[in-house]
Amino acid sequence: MFQTLRTLLLPTARCWDAKSERSYQDLFERLDTNKDGKVDVAELRAGLKAMGIFRQGAAQKIVSSGDQNKDGSLDFNEFSRYLKEHEKKLRLTFKSLDRNNDGRIDASEIQQSLAELGIDISTENSQKILQSMDIDGTMMVDWNEWREHFLLHPAQNLEEIVRYWKHSTVLDIGDSLAIPDEFTEEEKSSGGWWKQLVAGAVAGAVSRTGTAPLDRMKVFMQVHSSKTNRISLIGGFKQMIMEGGLASLWRGNGINVLKIAPETAIKFMAYEQYKKLLSSKGEKIATHKRFMAGSLAGATAQTAIYPMEVLKTRLTLRKTGQYSGMFDCAKKILRKEGVKAFYKGYVPNLVGIIPYAGIDLAVYESLKNTWLSHHTKDSANPGVLVLVACGTISSTCGQLASYPLALVRTRMQAQATLDASDQPSMSSLMRKIVAKDGFFGLYRGILPNFMKVIPAVSISYVVYEYMKTGLGIS
Repeated sequence: MFQTLRTLLLPTARCWDAKSERSYQDLFERLDTNKDGKVDVAELRAGLKAMGIFRQGAAQKIVSSGDQNKDGSLDFNEFSRYLKEHEKKLRLTFKSLDRNNDGRIDASEIQQSLAELGIDISTENSQKILQSMDIDGTMMVDWNEWREHFLLHPAQNLEEIVRYWKHSTVLDIGDSLAIPDEFTEEEKSSGGWWKQLVAGAVAGAVSRTGTAPLDRMKVFMQVHSSKTNRISLIGGFKQMIMEGGLASLWRGNGINVLKIAPETAIKFMAYEQYKKLLSSKGEKIATHKRFMAGSLAGATAQTAIYPMEVLKTRLTLRKTGQYSGMFDCAKKILRKEGVKAFYKGYVPNLVGIIPYAGIDLAVYESLKNTWLSHHTKDSANPGVLVLVACGTISSTCGQLASYPLALVRTRMQAQATLDASDQPSMSSLMRKIVAKDGFFGLYRGILPNFMKVIPAVSISYVVYEYMKTGLGIS
């Protein structure tokens, strides 16, 4: 069906001459459904949909790129100029992928190119990607087939496949241990990277605020719940509201939101530096090195902002009137417990980065490869729902693996004592919890933690999309 619709819309694509205006004229007339001499975003979007190009923002990106007079649409001159320029870029990309210079791209060349971009796929999967572009069934893609596939697609190279699948800051579930975003050189040079970071930070702030009551309940159960003091979800909320009113459900949210900006900035800068240290100049970083760079960047960011993590836990657990604000809390901790108190629980927090980031990345790569192996015949674009689902599942698996360490960290952060002998180590506290509450005692508070995942992802995705529109990110 996809190929049929595309053939109807682009009947002469394979015999196009870059110097000929006639083929562009035919295509323009087919896209210009209201016959006003212009193709706007809505008309182009309908045409792209008929061709099987469903990527969000594709029509807008093409119009924005070719619209010289900024009237929000393309006349024929603007349309043909855009296509000619786009063809030149496609030709360069085609030549770079055609490694043996035989005028055709085969599955091994696609596999090798993707490997250099950090995606390791099987021969079978590379053949399926090839089939999405192969029209004549030769299992090779010549220039005409390549041009037909990408001419009205804003993608210019195979990095687009990587960018479909990159982890995004949009999926904020309250933990910041995932490997940072990958940005292309184009995004870095154009300034698009900081807009995406800002959009992700705002989305994370709104998401965390929306799910703050569940986050407070998680911390409350991690510290206070046990076999002898069972705290149910409803009972815990009633207890909090009775003690401090409805607003008390958002205790600790202010600093939880405030730490997003410095943590994101430090992690991004550290990640870029670690990638440079771990890879040779000019080569694409391999997946295992990306994991190492991401873990080190996460550790660097956590080290820098960890005092804010301790403050967040103390403010979340505070009783009415205990602290007047975050500065008052910091002063009292410093005066009573000393500087070391700001790094209580630092070791389990640092150790937790490895299982979280590792399992998150492994599950995400597995889900991605599974999708690619079954669906790449029609398109390499997984779509919004698949991306969100894969990100949510992988992050949840990462949380599940690192949760016992997170619980130990929270309990150590919550300790308010001067006597060093009363402060158990990570291993002794873990043994104490298992001896008292059994293995599942290490998973106290996991219910509200999982309950907040779906609303957190949903809120952050919607806000992220609005922020992208507001910041002009296509």
